Amino acid sequence: MLEETRQQPETLSRTLEHGLRAVRALEKRFAKARPRLIVIAARGTSDNAAQFGRYLIEMTTGIPVSLAAPSIVTLYHRAVDLREALVVGISQSGESTDINAVLEDARQRGAIAIGITNQARSTMARIADHVLLVRAGKERSVAATKTYTGQLLALYLLAATLGGHVHGDDLRRIPDWVAGVLRREAEIAEAVERYRFMGGTVTVGRGLNYATALEFGLKLMETCYVLAERFSAADLMHGPIAMVEHAFPVFVFAPPGVTWPSISDVLDRLDRLKADTLVITDHSNGHARGRVRAIELPAQPGRRHPIPDLYTPIPYIVPAQLFAAHLAVVKGFDPDRPRSLTKVTRTM
Repeated sequence: MLEETRQQPETLSRTLEHGLRAVRALEKRFAKARPRLIVIAARGTSDNAAQFGRYLIEMTTGIPVSLAAPSIVTLYHRAVDLREALVVGISQSGESTDINAVLEDARQRGAIAIGITNQARSTMARIADHVLLVRAGKERSVAATKTYTGQLLALYLLAATLGGHVHGDDLRRIPDWVAGVLRREAEIAEAVERYRFMGGTVTVGRGLNYATALEFGLKLMETCYVLAERFSAADLMHGPIAMVEHAFPVFVFAPPGVTWPSISDVLDRLDRLKADTLVITDHSNGHARGRVRAIELPAQPGRRHPIPDLYTPIPYIVPAQLFAAHLAVVKGFDPDRPRSLTKVTRTM
């Protein structure tokens, strides 16, 4: 898991350069007729990527996005009107049986089907009208790291083909931003010692980084066996914050963008509750520095400015991946072989 986390600058660069060429056919197709609706189908880590895709595509294109309920097709056998829709399946292996069933059904009902996968010869790649390949190479750890960030990058490319305000120059900077985070690994490894006996926690994000909180919580559950409740900052304040008490561990993703005011309110409340709060933030966010313990992302190479808010989810998940992997080792677990899990999960 650690080695594959460290490979991400290279895998992201490779995914981007191949992807920029691969989306040209899609750009021509969408130039003639944009979809009226987008539906994304995924499970597990890929479902967290789908949650990110929902925010990203709606923000940058204005096209409504829905997250599919695969059981509508696989268990209830109900028809959904998908004419003029784009259906996107996301699967690391391309062999998630229920997600492939959604894609196949969507094509039969008149939708355009796109697959996002790391496997060019998978069932998903055969079913889909178009494939956006994650170029991560073989991922041996059960816990997905480089395929997750590759999926996010593929969703940026998809948003761009739909006319979204996503800039290629900024996408090309992402591998450098990730490399900068990886240089902080020793500090992150040191920080995990405090959480050796942690059994439960809450992870918090908002907007684009709600998906980051979901994915970090999943990594803590599957590699460290920590019960992690995962919330949007807004949802946390609507009741679940009642579970937080003195010294209860809470992890908060706090980029200095449009979500900062609401995140700041959460941090104020957590401070009054005397929670054990760790913030993942940007070096430039002086409002967070000093209030709580923090893992700070470094400055952009050659710049003092923070990472633009739209592009924070990939660099912000990397310290969380490192944290989960090192915490698993500190707890005496093997993060590459979580109990009861396999790399490919088939459900119907």
